[in-house]
Amino acid sequence: MSAAFYDFVRGRSDDVPAGYTAAGLRVYRHLVYLGASQMIEAHFPAVREQLGDDAWRTLIEAYIRQSEWTSPYYGDLKDDFLAYLARESA
Repeated sequence: MSAAFYDFVRGRSDDVPAGYTAAGLRVYRHLVYLGASQMIEAHFPAVREQLGDDAWRTLIEAYIRQSEWTSPYYGDLKDDFLAYLARESA
């Protein structure tokens, strides 16, 4: 997988890398969003409830786009998400 693939999937770019289709990559982007959203919500349900749908989606999309998360395991998101929030609030 190329850096362009990861940039698209994480929402850092809307340029479709060679060898992929926009529709296919949108599916990957959505799956990454769903996985991250579900794992983070499992640890922080009150935050999800307080923010509401639109603000939650904005927060998770920003986290995915800007985070330093490199682990292939969604279970590792909790600590990285907390670090992201600390960086953003500083």
